[in-house]
Amino acid sequence: MIRLKIALLFIACATLSVQAQTADEILDNYFENIGGKESLNSLNGMKMKGVGKQQNFEFPIEIVQMKDGRQYFSADIQGKQLKQQVFDGTVLWSTNFMTMKAEKSDAEQTANFKLNTNDFPDSFMDYKEKGYTVELLGKETMDGAETFKIKLVKEPLMVDGKEEDDISFYYFDTENFVPIVVESKITTGPAKGKSSKSTMSDYQEVDGIYFPFSTSQYIDGNLVFTMEMENMELNPEVDDAVFAFPEQMTEEK
Repeated sequence: MIRLKIALLFIACATLSVQAQTADEILDNYFENIGGKESLNSLNGMKMKGVGKQQNFEFPIEIVQMKDGRQYFSADIQGKQLKQQVFDGTVLWSTNFMTMKAEKSDAEQTANFKLNTNDFPDSFMDYKEKGYTVELLGKETMDGAETFKIKLVKEPLMVDGKEEDDISFYYFDTENFVPIVVESKITTGPAKGKSSKSTMSDYQEVDGIYFPFSTSQYIDGNLVFTMEMENMELNPEVDDAVFAFPEQMTEEK
C-alpha cells in the first residue's frame, strides 16, 4: 500500500512538472537562449553557404531568406546551378532537374508558399498575431533526448482545392530549450502524404544569435538530405535579380 502511494505521488509530481511549464514559457526560454526577440526582429535577411549531402554525394549550396518573403535555395551540381523554391515576392519557381529549365509553380503551390513568408525569421515569433495556435503536449524522448513536444497549427493550406490544417510538431530540448526535431506531413509533390522529419543540431552563434548549422531531412524515416552550414551572413546585400524568374530560359528550344 505504501509503495502504491509512493508510485501515485511520483506520477502526480511528474504531471505537475509538465503542467508547470506552458508552451509560451518554453518559447520565451527558447527566444532568450538563442539571442532574444529584439535581435531576431532586427533581422532583414540571412545568407547561408555550406555543403549538401545526398546519397553520399556532396555539393555546395547557398540559401537566402529575406524578411519580405523573397528567398531561394541554390545547389551547384557538377558545375550547373540548380535553384529550388525561388520566390521573388510574386512568382514561385524552380529549376527542372531533367530539362534544366526554370518552371513556375502552380497557383495553389504559390498561394501556400506565400502563407509561410511571414514566418521569417521564426514561425513562433508573434504567432498569435499571425493567427497561429500552439499547444504543449507534454514531454517525449526524441533521438535520445528529453524534449517538450509542442504542436503548432498555422493557417490552413489548400491541397487539391480543399483546405487542410497546416500542423507541425516541434520537439524542444528540455536542457537548452531549442528545437531539435520537427515533424509534419508532406502535402505536395511526389512525396505527398508521407511523413517528414527534420533534425537540427550544432547550434552556433552568429552576431549574437544562435542558429542550427546542421540539418537532416527524413521522409517516412529514410534520410534523404543533409545540410552542413559553413558560414552565415545576417542582413546581407542581395541583388534583386537572383530571385527573378529567368524568362529567357523557357524561351530557348
